[in-house]
Amino acid sequence: MIPNQLKQFYKPMRLCLPFILSLFFIGHLEAQRSASVYHGLLKLQETKKVLYVAAHPDDENTRLIAYLANEEMADVAYLSLTRGDGGQNLIGKELGMELGMIRTQELLKARETDGGKQFFSRAIDFGYSRNPNETLNNWDRKKLLSDVVWVIRNFQPDIIITRFNTTPGITHGHHTTSAIIAGEAFKVSGDPNVFPEQLDHVKPWSAKRIFWNAYSWGGVYDQKPGKKYFEFPVGSFNPILGMTYSQIAANSRTMHKSQGFGATASIGREMDLIELVDGKTFDVSPFEDLEPRWLQLSNGNLIADKISHLINSFDFVAPANNIDQLIEIKKELNKVQKNLPWVKEKQELVDQLIMETLGWRGLFLSDKELNFPAATVHSKIILNQVTNENIKINSFQILDQVISLNTDLSNNKAIEKELDFTIPKDHLNSQPYWLRNQPENNLYTVKDQKRIGKAYNSPTISGQLTFTLSGEEFQMDLPLQFRYNDRVNGEIIQPFKIVPEVAIAVKQDNVFLLNEASGIVDVMVNFGKEIKEGQIKIEGLNDGEYKVNETFRDLKNKAIHFQVALSNVEAEGKSAHQISYVTDNDEVFDKGVKRILYPHIPNLTYFPNVSFNLIRLNLNLSSQTIGYIPGAGDKVPEILQNLGYQVETIDATQLGSDLQKYGTIITGIRAFNVNQDMVSNRDALMDYVKAGGNLIVQYNTTASLLSNEFGPYPLTLSRDRVTVEDSPVKVLLKNNPVLNQPNAIESVDFDGWVQERGLYFPGSWDERYQSPLLMQDPDENASKGSLLLAQYGKGTYTYSGISWFRLLPAGVPGAIKLFVNLIEQGHEK
Repeated sequence: MIPNQLKQFYKPMRLCLPFILSLFFIGHLEAQRSASVYHGLLKLQETKKVLYVAAHPDDENTRLIAYLANEEMADVAYLSLTRGDGGQNLIGKELGMELGMIRTQELLKARETDGGKQFFSRAIDFGYSRNPNETLNNWDRKKLLSDVVWVIRNFQPDIIITRFNTTPGITHGHHTTSAIIAGEAFKVSGDPNVFPEQLDHVKPWSAKRIFWNAYSWGGVYDQKPGKKYFEFPVGSFNPILGMTYSQIAANSRTMHKSQGFGATASIGREMDLIELVDGKTFDVSPFEDLEPRWLQLSNGNLIADKISHLINSFDFVAPANNIDQLIEIKKELNKVQKNLPWVKEKQELVDQLIMETLGWRGLFLSDKELNFPAATVHSKIILNQVTNENIKINSFQILDQVISLNTDLSNNKAIEKELDFTIPKDHLNSQPYWLRNQPENNLYTVKDQKRIGKAYNSPTISGQLTFTLSGEEFQMDLPLQFRYNDRVNGEIIQPFKIVPEVAIAVKQDNVFLLNEASGIVDVMVNFGKEIKEGQIKIEGLNDGEYKVNETFRDLKNKAIHFQVALSNVEAEGKSAHQISYVTDNDEVFDKGVKRILYPHIPNLTYFPNVSFNLIRLNLNLSSQTIGYIPGAGDKVPEILQNLGYQVETIDATQLGSDLQKYGTIITGIRAFNVNQDMVSNRDALMDYVKAGGNLIVQYNTTASLLSNEFGPYPLTLSRDRVTVEDSPVKVLLKNNPVLNQPNAIESVDFDGWVQERGLYFPGSWDERYQSPLLMQDPDENASKGSLLLAQYGKGTYTYSGISWFRLLPAGVPGAIKLFVNLIEQGHEK
């Protein structure tokens, strides 16, 4: 039974006319602040929780998450099993681990937009999977289940919703697996005998119900007899936020920029359906029979009454008038002795609302974005609040240093204080936590149980500010950040990062020793504080196979440039070699500093082991110039340059000019999806082929095509792909020149491929195309569409869905040979 005061407390909120009218009489920013605090109070009042589960960034239903978080006022979190490492990248060249970092931050931006939280398991996205059996052959099922149980026990959801159902074969195997594992976790998360090692940190927890977010085809749901469903009106308008949930969802989905998921909001009534999969049935609502968590507290009724009273009496015109009641709520929450995760979340939320009501701004700023252990940081704190309330600033602690401030803060009079401190020599650097150790069995290795599930690292360095307001003490963490002004975008704030004191950079990811020739690796060693004398070491090569020469010492930038000359290397094929710098004091440095910079997410910094691939090949190629037409972004041009080709980028101004100077023209991945200039000049490309040119078109996707006229003769794309990288390849046209000239392609050349064979193969094509290869995933239909070749006029045309954009940068020898043969069509010596 819910007490009468709590029944009133949980009635749906209805906006009153005075609130609406008041917004016309206060300034825009003040109105925004009032609306935001009021919305936060409604979140403070509600205690139900929802966990949404799927497989990848962008799988989540942002419309339902937005509705649950902002209409139901539930605490909603999205658990994505992977970080999207195996996907494709529309905005740049990053793939694999780097793409996973980008998509992680895009998910965090999406959650900022729709009001949810974000969790991850340790699973690595290894690329498209046809069914859950294949997926679970790649992922350690027990560890994956452990991760999902861990998140459930930490977050303690009342209901769980999966994006996908458990029927295999109708979608990506990762998708189906996410529903299967979520269902298993739902059954066992409350059992203390399951993963008992977790119970040092969490308690068993059972959600009441699990649903799946049923698919809608054209707005119509396939509802099955005997199943229990519930509809959410997700197209509704939220008058506090001033948007429909469809608009919020579209803004959230648009954050997935690397996937090209910019979204336009639907207009009008929209519904989302969930189907009960397991757990207690319901009559009216999936949230019925949920006991408000406030009832778990001895003073819960009192806290509930205080929140309800503030909601009913909220002063929208002068938000500072609400502070006293917020302080009273904080005092009552601070009396709670029970160690309950949801109480800590409510305590953090009420602090946040107080700060927002004050118009608080607190910054802890470094003079540099990057620094290194043992370095001195020049920093300052900036504090301000805009109300008449008097805040007594007591102290600020950074690491082991406590600075007494003893000053008052009120009436929009900011205070600034400069601070110098030294980063401890043994302070952990800013490596993303899941990248600290080598992964195993397609799962990241995370040794600290408490980090599992977290979206990203906590701030590298934070200071703790202590202050008093209305007799109540506050402790606030201020993360160290770097702020600067951009002439176009204004204020930019980036997280502060600790980087290695000595970092190595290598210019060539792949070094080719062609026809027993020698090769060069350019290495630069950067020093944070001062140059440390030492020498370069190459793992896996003996002294007779490489020689290191210092070529330039940059004293101003504290760097040494080296050239590593490779010769007399006996091993054929491909080998990976790690580079380290060993100082004269026997300190070993083997990490680089890599940066990923995009304006829609924070700057990303990580520290990979520094290595290069050494590829020794007997390879015949010409000295032709290749023209490369950019697509969505790939590293193929760099590989071709490393092989010895001259590569020039063809931009919009050159497409209509003379193209015959190029022996071969190659279009980048998804060029027909993103490059309108190229599509507009398609006839010029066909004329180039007809006059004797060689055109190679790399894969495009079926969605958002700018044109479906890819070549001289008709072909139609499909979603056919071959996902198993070591699946057999059958040669259908053994005498085809591409398989023989100038380099003979053998069966061994299809070994050692990475992630997949290819994707989005043509499904049908004109008979004038030749298809020399047959590829097939286990237990799937075979496809001839991976490589299509045609003569057109005097020239040659190729369309290929083979994943050259992965294979060539990975230095796969056989794939490189085959691609060179495609380039050399018409140029054989």
